[in-house]
Amino acid sequence: MYPSSPQAERPIHPLVVRITHWVNALAMLIMITSGWRIYNASPIFGDWAFPKSVTLGGWLGGALQWHFAGMWLLVANGLVYLTYGLISGHLRRRLTPLRPREIGHDFVAALRFRLPHDPGVYNAVQRLLYVAVLLIGIVIVLSGLAIWKPVQFAPLTALMGGYDTARIVHFLAMAGIAGFVAVHLALVLLVPRTLPAMIIGREIHFGRNRVVKL
Repeated sequence: MYPSSPQAERPIHPLVVRITHWVNALAMLIMITSGWRIYNASPIFGDWAFPKSVTLGGWLGGALQWHFAGMWLLVANGLVYLTYGLISGHLRRRLTPLRPREIGHDFVAALRFRLPHDPGVYNAVQRLLYVAVLLIGIVIVLSGLAIWKPVQFAPLTALMGGYDTARIVHFLAMAGIAGFVAVHLALVLLVPRTLPAMIIGREIHFGRNRVVKL
């Protein structure tokens, strides 16, 4: 039998990482839901649209205001995180190395629910997903600029294949980030003991277990 009361705590996530994580979550929520309202004003895929109940802004003008506010918050927060991550070595320690053999091994182990979780240490699948979402973040910013200022950023818009194609790229990048967030939230629900570490910086142990956290 394992004890049900907390046994120990140890530092996992620095304060800067925790703050930028939650600010990023807020910014992404604003941008995704307002972006859905903007999409509804001019759908890409026929008449399909997002339910108004899950969109932000009320109307196109209001959604654009929210979207730009979320954009500047996301960019400022991202610069803080990247600056800290590069200077402190946080990104190098958490997201490297990326070896195909390790990724394949950990992916199979995750599918079999036999991937051990070491708090504060990302497995190969986690590292791959976090690097992927960072790259998608770059794509969504660039495609957003191409849509926002297609004349001022004409070379960028052309690189994206034109305005209409840039909208599709932007939408697909949003879908990729939304999918990552959905998986992330689902795994937090499956492994709730990982949540305190992102709030207080430490993990609270309720006994030993083997978990999968992507």
